[in-house]
Amino acid sequence: MPPRTFVLALLGFFLAVAGNGVLAQQEDPSASEADPEWESELIGKISVSQAAYRNWQEGGLNSLSFATLLDGLAKRQGDRWEQTHAARLALGYIDQEGQELRKTEDQIRLQANLQYLGDGFFRQFRPTLAGDLRTQFAAGFDYTGNPYDDQAPSNPRADNDPPVQTSAFFAPATITESLGLTYEPYEDLSFRFGVASKQTIVTEPDFRVLYGLDPDNLARIEAGGEFAAMLDQRLSENIRYQSQLNLFFAVNQLENPPDMIWDNAINMQVNDWLSTDLQFVALFDEDTSSALQLKEVISVGVSFTLL
Repeated sequence: MPPRTFVLALLGFFLAVAGNGVLAQQEDPSASEADPEWESELIGKISVSQAAYRNWQEGGLNSLSFATLLDGLAKRQGDRWEQTHAARLALGYIDQEGQELRKTEDQIRLQANLQYLGDGFFRQFRPTLAGDLRTQFAAGFDYTGNPYDDQAPSNPRADNDPPVQTSAFFAPATITESLGLTYEPYEDLSFRFGVASKQTIVTEPDFRVLYGLDPDNLARIEAGGEFAAMLDQRLSENIRYQSQLNLFFAVNQLENPPDMIWDNAINMQVNDWLSTDLQFVALFDEDTSSALQLKEVISVGVSFTLL
């Protein structure tokens, strides 16, 4: 299937989640006459750091780094249906003396969630249709070695010296769709579990061996179950902690540890425009690597509210 078809199918899924919620709200005879209003927020952040040296005996490298971030959330709740859409877009680079421009941060994450607010059991355990997409904007490189060394001569990148490109837009991309139940014991904490499907897409054939795919296969499709835990809590007036844990259990790999991504973010708002952000991400997917992958980001910059 062509890569464009996957992208269009994904967009169609997210639009369908939103559209089904709107149609259900209109068709539900118990819905209120006035359409429920959207609650939305869109926050942009820009962080820049610079270091310059001249005749500095202790030594140092001139450098300039910048990063941009967009965090968006849209939510609407009616009498019977609640839909939530979230997006995080981030991109950052560093220009260091004696080295080419390098990427420091790159993330695209889109999430859609449609819940039915029923009665009795289904008021406490809400039927939920959810979708999650993770990919990146720009090319990524391995600067320490060549991960394709054992692929020669089948892979044209096997003989390249570092840096060697290992990723690009939609290479890889991970899409997960799930149908299950959401339990929310507290306002800031919720759990979701259900049946799920996961697709790992790599549009660039040369990269597929790095993500557990055969060179001739565009995607790996898995079926199984998903468990998700979400926490969004204000620790104080100016400190917000957000955490999301996603576990995927493939039915054909039950003897292996589940695929996991644990995303944590702490936002400390100094004033109306200055903020500090700490992000910690742990990722595990045995089809890609047997090692636990970790990412830490600390940034200080200007934040502004767009919506």
